[in-house]
Amino acid sequence: MWLSYGLLALILVAGVAYSISARKLTVIAALTGAAVAILVFAGAGFTGLAMMTTFFILGSAATSVQSKTKKDLNADQKGGRTAEQVLANAGTAALCGILTLVFPAQTQVLQLMIAAIFASATADTLSSELGTVYGKRFFNIITLKPDLRGLDGVISLEGTLIGVIGSVIIAVVYAIGMDWTTNLIWIIVAGTLGNLTDSVLGAVLERKNLINNDTVNFLNTLIAALFMLLLYFVL
Repeated sequence: MWLSYGLLALILVAGVAYSISARKLTVIAALTGAAVAILVFAGAGFTGLAMMTTFFILGSAATSVQSKTKKDLNADQKGGRTAEQVLANAGTAALCGILTLVFPAQTQVLQLMIAAIFASATADTLSSELGTVYGKRFFNIITLKPDLRGLDGVISLEGTLIGVIGSVIIAVVYAIGMDWTTNLIWIIVAGTLGNLTDSVLGAVLERKNLINNDTVNFLNTLIAALFMLLLYFVL
């Protein structure tokens, strides 16, 4: 047990140090991320931590791709991510971690919800960051009419497929740490649903300035988690 805690502490210290030095996160955001990671670990162990780390690495890498192009489109991430952005993407996973401590009998479904959350967050980040760069045709997810890339609610086939790949990666990480069952498929479905929900919310509400991007990110992970919860008890 002490070895596990020591390894956890080492990972957290290294993660905080790198995030701050590489300007991926602000100081407060890095500390917030560490707190979230502890709660995710409490709920899903090193597998949960691996999913969160995978999301962070893939998201950071995707954000760096052709940043000048994104800057020209006002679609780039300026500076280190804030604590609010960390909570928007991973706050629901932290909540699930807390719930495993309160309701230990529901640990399995809560762990699946954590996987769905990171699948959704990863799919959203990759499809947004890479779809903007590599997409060929862009259209509004509501009207299905051609629209300008980089705007809220605008998607491309390439970006959507990249998002699915992001969900697949998180699902595989979960399967390696937990089990290779049909849950892998449902994690991918939940992540994709969350990603598409993000685009719908962007087109309907964010574009009208009714909610901001952090709220959209929080809601897409929440939808993915609730979808997984529903599936668990239905199937």
